Amino acid sequence: MTVCLENQFNLLESTNLVDILRYRGKYQPNQLAYTFLADGEIETDFLTYGTLLKSAEAIAVELQSRILPGDRALLLYPSGLEFISAFFGCLLAGVVAIPVNLPKKNQKMKRVASILENAQTKVILSTQSQIPALASHLESENVTYLATDTLNEEKNSQFQIIEISRDTLAFLQYTSGSTGDPKGVMVSHENILTNLEDQDLGAKHDKDSIIVTWLPAFHDMGLLYGILFPVYKGIPCYMMPPIAFLQRPIRWLQVISKYGGTHTAAPNFAYQRCVDKITEEQIKDLDLTKWQAAFNGAESVKIATLKRFAQKFTSCGFKFPNFCPAYGLAEATLKVTTVSKNQLIQVCQVEKEALSQNRIVITDKLDNSQILVSCGQTEIDTDIAIVNPETQQRCQANEVGEIWVKGKTVAQGYWQRPEATQETFQVTIADTGESPYLRTGDLGFLYQGQLYITGRLKDVIIIRGGNYYPQDIEQSVIESHPDLLADCSAAFTVEVEGKEELVIVQEVARTAIRRLNEVEVIEKICQAVFEDFELSVYAIALIKPASIPKTSSGKIQRRLCRQQFLNNQLKLVDNWINPTVEKNITDSQDQEKILESSTVSSDNITATEIQSWLVTYFCKKMKKKPQDFSIKTPLGNYGLDSVMGIELIEELEKWLNIEIEPTIYYDYPSIKALAEGLAEELNE
Repeated sequence: MTVCLENQFNLLESTNLVDILRYRGKYQPNQLAYTFLADGEIETDFLTYGTLLKSAEAIAVELQSRILPGDRALLLYPSGLEFISAFFGCLLAGVVAIPVNLPKKNQKMKRVASILENAQTKVILSTQSQIPALASHLESENVTYLATDTLNEEKNSQFQIIEISRDTLAFLQYTSGSTGDPKGVMVSHENILTNLEDQDLGAKHDKDSIIVTWLPAFHDMGLLYGILFPVYKGIPCYMMPPIAFLQRPIRWLQVISKYGGTHTAAPNFAYQRCVDKITEEQIKDLDLTKWQAAFNGAESVKIATLKRFAQKFTSCGFKFPNFCPAYGLAEATLKVTTVSKNQLIQVCQVEKEALSQNRIVITDKLDNSQILVSCGQTEIDTDIAIVNPETQQRCQANEVGEIWVKGKTVAQGYWQRPEATQETFQVTIADTGESPYLRTGDLGFLYQGQLYITGRLKDVIIIRGGNYYPQDIEQSVIESHPDLLADCSAAFTVEVEGKEELVIVQEVARTAIRRLNEVEVIEKICQAVFEDFELSVYAIALIKPASIPKTSSGKIQRRLCRQQFLNNQLKLVDNWINPTVEKNITDSQDQEKILESSTVSSDNITATEIQSWLVTYFCKKMKKKPQDFSIKTPLGNYGLDSVMGIELIEELEKWLNIEIEPTIYYDYPSIKALAEGLAEELNE
């Protein structure tokens, strides 16, 4: 049973998250805090506030014996509760935590290495099973490793309580900046508590609230709402790995149904995936009547997705007003605005042509119009201004401009990046002198007190809620083949049937045009993008030298390049469209019908049999003939990304009636390699 603490412990008077954890650990030691479902279905681990405090103190003792308050520690964990103990252990010790995505087996460590260097990290926290691989790949002599899952609590009495103020730095969120030039957002305890208060006021949690999450801990929404908020409010949270959701989206809703989940958050693609993948038979057993707030953020909110989701799950008790579209960013800790719980979602229908000119013209005509979904409002003193990005003056009420934000939820700046901090966190509105504001790089407008997002001023690419910097993707493309020109690449997205898809435009060296092997180049580009970013490429345009649009100072004009791509104005050498995306073979019924062959025995199965199955799979997926496939071609060329890879492994598991490592395709990146590697592993 959850105990309401507000009469005993005033959250609004707290100066840091550590005091809240210590209070709950002392006075609510047996209250359930987190439950982890490793496969998204069966409970495998849990933490009470008492066990969380003890495990965090054990980690803090070790940290205090190695480094000083204010030093940085990198957290590299697989999905599980060990990360939570480690994060709070850092906070207790006054050590600045740095949550980072744990690279997959054989994946490059470039981003991790860049963060280590930028943050001058002295210690890496992980589990005992992960440390050997991390140490061998990073090859850094300046850091030590701490396996936090092997510690006991014998030394807890040695823990020294340190003074933590509102201004004390709690963690660095490395979601901004490219791989080569990382930017760590500096988040203080005041930033955290202010943002959590804003979340609480908007979502109206109470003593009976229950959070359900599958979002990764290194993601700002997963960290703030899935991990820190439950401790802040004193409510239970049920967690599963992201891959468990991606494999079977029904698991997310089943956990909400089973445990009476009331609050959850996810990007728009997750709700669409539920619509596409969950069958009518699965829906029959769901009870979503206790679900009160479904936050939708981290990427563009689509009204069509909201309507389809509500329609599909209304029989289970889900109601359209449960949706809470949201807008936020790491530089503002997390939330900037949300539609409050039980608040009617507002939409705005505007003229497309006017919108393209940054003007807002409300219309009731369906032709040449666009429906935008409101992302709500703030519940605290956050000030939102719509500013002309060129003149830096406030926009008129009917104008689209850059969204600027001011308030206690705005983070402290970028770690060791004073110039970038000045340019982003400390800007002034020219005509009023108001400052300091945070430039978000996002475009939008305010209408009837609600914030609407219309696009991005910055070049950040957002696909399935993940942020990718075009310069990182472009560098991988350039390095993928010697016939491609450096500094002559553009990566951007286009919308294809409601989804953001990645496009690459790349200049070819003049000396290579006549002898260019277009197929080989395209294969290498797709392979590089998949290996480095787990993304599939929708289209590749190989163009003539000196034809990519640049500024007078030599910078790539990605927006103009995108427009030329859409208008067929590029000077092409070759053009390639991913056949999987082009044919839109994504219908859930098509997926269910793929390879309805009976289950076979995995004993003594041959590589030839697996190879035949894989070719058949991709034939049906792409509506092509077997002779059109090369078994040595990288799977990324056939549209394989992290989501499709999970679907592929799920179908293989059904066929072979065994469990397969979900990311095995990283080790064997072609049909031939996967068939041979899998056969060898099965027959060992």
